[in-house]
Amino acid sequence: MTAIRNAWRGLRKPVFVPASLVILAMIVFAVAYSGTAGDAFAQLNTAITDGVGWWYILVATGFVLFALYCGLSRVGNLRLGDDDEKPEFGLLSWFAMLFSAGMGIGLVFYGVAEPLSHYVNPPEAGRVPGSTDAAANQAMELTLFHWGLHAWAIYVVVGLGLAYMTYRKGRPLSIRWLLEPLFGRRRIEGPLGHAIDAIAIVGTLFGVATSLGFGVQQISAGLEYLGWVQPNNWFVIGLIAVVTGLATFSVVSGVTKGLRWLSNINMALAAGLALFVLLLGPTLFLMQSWVQNLGGYVQAFPKMMLRTSPFADDGWAGTWTIFYWGWWMSWAPFVGMFIARISRGRTIREFVFGVLLAPTLIGSLWFTIFGDAGILRQRNDGDMTGADGSVDTNTTLFHLLDGMPLATVTSVLAIVVVLFFFVTSADSGSLVIDILSAGGNLETPKVTRVYWSVLEGVAAAVLLLVGGAGSLTALQTASIATAVPFSIIMVLACVSMLKAFRYELATTPRYLRVSTRVATDGENGAARVPVRAARIQGVSATLAGLPPTGASGGGGVRDGHFVVAVHELPSHAVDVDPATGEMQHSPESRAADPLPDHADR
Repeated sequence: MTAIRNAWRGLRKPVFVPASLVILAMIVFAVAYSGTAGDAFAQLNTAITDGVGWWYILVATGFVLFALYCGLSRVGNLRLGDDDEKPEFGLLSWFAMLFSAGMGIGLVFYGVAEPLSHYVNPPEAGRVPGSTDAAANQAMELTLFHWGLHAWAIYVVVGLGLAYMTYRKGRPLSIRWLLEPLFGRRRIEGPLGHAIDAIAIVGTLFGVATSLGFGVQQISAGLEYLGWVQPNNWFVIGLIAVVTGLATFSVVSGVTKGLRWLSNINMALAAGLALFVLLLGPTLFLMQSWVQNLGGYVQAFPKMMLRTSPFADDGWAGTWTIFYWGWWMSWAPFVGMFIARISRGRTIREFVFGVLLAPTLIGSLWFTIFGDAGILRQRNDGDMTGADGSVDTNTTLFHLLDGMPLATVTSVLAIVVVLFFFVTSADSGSLVIDILSAGGNLETPKVTRVYWSVLEGVAAAVLLLVGGAGSLTALQTASIATAVPFSIIMVLACVSMLKAFRYELATTPRYLRVSTRVATDGENGAARVPVRAARIQGVSATLAGLPPTGASGGGGVRDGHFVVAVHELPSHAVDVDPATGEMQHSPESRAADPLPDHADR
């Protein structure tokens, strides 16, 4: 009881209580209407995709542009921490934790199933016949589109904002502070900030629950495919309970003990599975396909990034693209906070391109190995789909492995990979939600960590059980519905962070190395001209009193150099006297600090 009382005192109650009530209310509603929940989720899914699908597609592409601007512009020179701070984690460990926590279960769940689905049943808007060479190429382009730059740009928005505000500006590690430059500190510390964090908690929990549901479905399907179990509702509940228990044990051990250990082991297992399929499968075909898939993705990117398919009636965009953008946004608080925690000391440019490019390249290789192998198997043998051409997302991976040597061993390995991804996702999600509910405090009580971990498992179980045959639709709907309000927060966060970056760039000096040639005479090397002048961007500025650093002694010309710090000013902010050349800077033109009351770091 003492531990519970201490945990209660450490919580930010205006965030914890509303978020918990909303989550519990949604779970109770699903249970109360369990008889018709499957139809209700399907109707809600259709309403959301039809109503806000265009918004998801628009803002997801906007996040890519935001990330590229931050990485390519002068903003990229800023460091996420003190100017002389070094990265906390090595590059390989950083990539492993990024990739494992970012989208692990989905890679295994959709690795074979998504490319195969697009190949057999391509989108109506693409006007490409199914099961053709063109459909195979388009299938990989669509898959990489869903798992590439757009997905990771969504994570960049939240991760970059959190890392900047926490490690450079000294704010707590909480979503609300991303909007401080826009709304001011007083509003962010009040009801508006509480609402932002509560929305982030609800979205994160159901986003993680969606992934956990996928994991449970695939573990159950794998065990059934091997003939070891006959899954039912009690088996699903027991499986969720066991894995949630493992995740709870991991989350109370802390990020350095639990999560890094799990991430590194899981990446090694996943890499081993991919290498097995690559080396014992059609190796040359897969390597050729990977290069072509990357080129196809780059070529198709401009035409796909704003495709809403308004004339199509097949519902493909809602089932795939819109679901993915909503799923990634519901995961953004969780993944964003996690990558912010492990990215301290990196420059914004390193952060942006590390987060965007490394997982995209690794993901493209993963989907090429499993997706193209599945498509080739379907083209040659025609046994990867059902009689009606349907694709079973739960069993396609095991069906692919069944046609290779050591099928049982590799199938068990695939189940273990899903299991570890399951634990890693639940581990990371619980820790992030706990930090949000504690107001950004990194040292959270173990009692609340257990609470959130268990609640994630309960939410996943309810969505799976009440959804019945439409459990996949229930999981997808939970993600895209809870991501709607958070997508608005993310757009405001982009505007807010650009405001903060603009001020910092305007007030941070740029250092120039200026070289001079000064005429001297006499043995002591005294300068004949006492004042040296340098011409910088067409404006004459006197640089008197700066010591020369070149050779001395004797007459002639002495070379030297020195370093000056400069601030860029707009032309309208400088008045030049035409007679004397004297320059005056207008104080009114100085940038206003959006973070005037910096917290001590």
